[in-house]
Amino acid sequence: MPRFPFYKPYLGGAFSQLPIMDKAILMAKLELCNTGELSAEFIRRSLSEGLEQAGGLLFGQSTGTSGNRGYYVISEKERYVWLGTILAKTLPDALLRKHRVAIALPGMSSLYSAANAGGRISLAFFDTTAGIHTWEDDLARFAPDTIVAPPKALRYLADRGKLTATNIFSGAEILDPLDREVIERVTGVTMREIYMATEGLLGVSCPHGSLHLAEDVVHFEWEDAVPGGALKKPIITDFTRGAQAMVRYRMNDLLELSDAPCPCGSVFQRVKAVHGRADDIFLLPNASGEMVTITPDILRNTIIDADGAISDFRAVQTARDHIRIELPSAVPKQVRLTVESDLASALTRLGAQARITTISGIATDIAKKLRRVRREWRE
Repeated sequence: MPRFPFYKPYLGGAFSQLPIMDKAILMAKLELCNTGELSAEFIRRSLSEGLEQAGGLLFGQSTGTSGNRGYYVISEKERYVWLGTILAKTLPDALLRKHRVAIALPGMSSLYSAANAGGRISLAFFDTTAGIHTWEDDLARFAPDTIVAPPKALRYLADRGKLTATNIFSGAEILDPLDREVIERVTGVTMREIYMATEGLLGVSCPHGSLHLAEDVVHFEWEDAVPGGALKKPIITDFTRGAQAMVRYRMNDLLELSDAPCPCGSVFQRVKAVHGRADDIFLLPNASGEMVTITPDILRNTIIDADGAISDFRAVQTARDHIRIELPSAVPKQVRLTVESDLASALTRLGAQARITTISGIATDIAKKLRRVRREWRE
């Protein structure tokens, strides 16, 4: 903390008394929270000019799917610490045998390129924003034994018989049970997750498929996403970061934690599911006009459970009291009616009400981050 001007007034105080950061505060005060005193505007402008470093520090940005981008600053040393941590958790035998790793994520940056420097790993990058069709043949020729990609890209490749890696990691998006089921059935491989964000590496699944938080490098505190609810929002402190402060930072993610022991024996917190973002909690009126919160897991589970034939969906709050449900064109009308009825009943039980419209056909942009549940309407 003494490295960062923002925290000078708090030195010597209790950890619990430190201010809780969020994205808006951090971006507004970013120059006070990194050793290079680089502002968010400076980083934005530099990236637009193709520059990714200044004053011996590296920087990058998030994909901006929430409407505004986040920026991060790291040192060269931290880049290798990050790489070493992720390799230790995903490929623990990397020092004993060589691996061919394909990383298919949006907006590749120099953050990942350090992996090629070691010689034990052959790394190939594929930018999902360019469209899978532009590189799927190159991926097949590279023949990776390990792949990291968003679930929608993995499912696309699996459906076309082009997902042949023996280590399959999803990243950058929520791993929905719908996608996991299809990919595991087609490939016969247990899928694993890499839970990472602009804020850093937060968790990796074990070989049994259970997502464990990276509590060896990140300290987690928890807030209820909805008072008394099962979903939690993490507040993280990353003790590996020295170029930029990541102290008591409130993330926007919604996590469902599990107390069940994992067969792998790890003592790190097990995550049952990452359900989306707090921005995508629906706000719907009750009979008195007061707003009721409906979390993404309720919407997702109700729609999927309506009929076993549902292999994909979108749920969008488009207005104060309106929900649009998109289902695949092949889904029969009767199933669409069942979804409407079941969802209306679920909302009624929670004291909410809404007009529900189902449409046939899903508009999918493979280059954009998949959010099956999203709230477009804002108060």
